[in-house]
Amino acid sequence: MIDVREVSRDFKIYKKSKGFKGKLKSAFVREYDVKHAVDDISFHIDEGEIVGYVGPNGAGKSTTIKMLSGILSPTAGQIVVDGIEPHLHRMENARKIGVVFGQRSQLYWDLPMRDSFLLHQKMYNIDRERFERNTKLFIDVLQMEPFLNQPVRQLSLGQKMRANIAISLLHSPKIVYLDEPTIGLDIIAKARIRDFILEINRTQKTTFILTTHDMDDIERVCGRLIMINHGKVMYDGSLEAFKRQHGDKYMLSVVVDEPVILSHPGIAVQEGEGGVTHLLCNKRLVSVADAVSLVTKKYDVRDIKIVESDVESILKDLYGQ
Repeated sequence: MIDVREVSRDFKIYKKSKGFKGKLKSAFVREYDVKHAVDDISFHIDEGEIVGYVGPNGAGKSTTIKMLSGILSPTAGQIVVDGIEPHLHRMENARKIGVVFGQRSQLYWDLPMRDSFLLHQKMYNIDRERFERNTKLFIDVLQMEPFLNQPVRQLSLGQKMRANIAISLLHSPKIVYLDEPTIGLDIIAKARIRDFILEINRTQKTTFILTTHDMDDIERVCGRLIMINHGKVMYDGSLEAFKRQHGDKYMLSVVVDEPVILSHPGIAVQEGEGGVTHLLCNKRLVSVADAVSLVTKKYDVRDIKIVESDVESILKDLYGQ
């Protein structure tokens, strides 16, 4: 469905010269710095995949999505989305994709949400049967019936986000790019959107690429992870393999009646609150079973909790490195 082959995207940044002579020179000869926003990346995404596309700020995520959606053209390499090059066939590509960019709304501020849907139907020339089927499904799954006839300006952030995701899927696109789709939402709204993504993927085989800093989104809906940093792909594989490969730490939290003193490779003791002691352990040096055995043999443990590394903690360590 998506084929990205050795793609780069550079931006020229104008260098401002200092002093009168420098400014005079720049009037005739301009100098630039070149920023490599995306640097020779390649990946392939099959129909029906849900892929988490992650990385720190400035890593090149948004630039990649803009090239996939045809807004930007690659400086080098080739992108093929469902058989066409997006930047060369922008209108044809736009009919096949849905895009949600954070809090940038596709709804009309003064109109009820229902009217925005009708306008979208005309813009994409959606046949009546498909429009009614999709509208009913989205309203039911996302629970939008109570605010269908309210002007968009009166909707909460969560309501607007649900409506934006629904409107981006009205024309049954084969591919949907979601950029921070749950930003600023409460727990219930996030859960509804995650369930909706999974339902549409299951019933319509829609391909999703999800860029977000909320790692709960990634863990709940994505089966595959692509990590990008400084414009380069650092990891591309299953979410489970990523956790196995990089999740070498776990936390053992114990409640005991005395200070815990352990001298063992791979275990760092950290004092917590309320009588809880945290043992930060390295899985490569000490297994969970061995760590539990060491503590329970030496101390009278009243409570114990084991917390494996999640995607967020792993990525935080990797970004720091």
